[in-house]
Amino acid sequence: MQEIDIIKAIANERRLQILDWLKNPQAHFPPQTDGDLVEDGVCAILIAEKLGLSPPTLSEHMRVLSQAGLVRPKRIKQWIFYKRDEERISALKMLLQERL
Repeated sequence: MQEIDIIKAIANERRLQILDWLKNPQAHFPPQTDGDLVEDGVCAILIAEKLGLSPPTLSEHMRVLSQAGLVRPKRIKQWIFYKRDEERISALKMLLQERL
């Protein structure tokens, strides 16, 4: 993905909010039946509920973040869980520092 596409991915307030919540999922989300909040990520349903979005709308936001490499999806049973990709986020921060 090109730099401009990554910047577009984080240019949305809701996507930035999601990334912020996923920094410390235990502080922002209740315990889950399936999947560990830290190890596996946060269930998409919990993220959608917290944002007040429908699952399809959240799915589009998560698709953009996933394609940018900022989050990693993981399927557990019929659910999708999302976790930040800290390596990719660090690389993006370094790239922005170099370019700006």
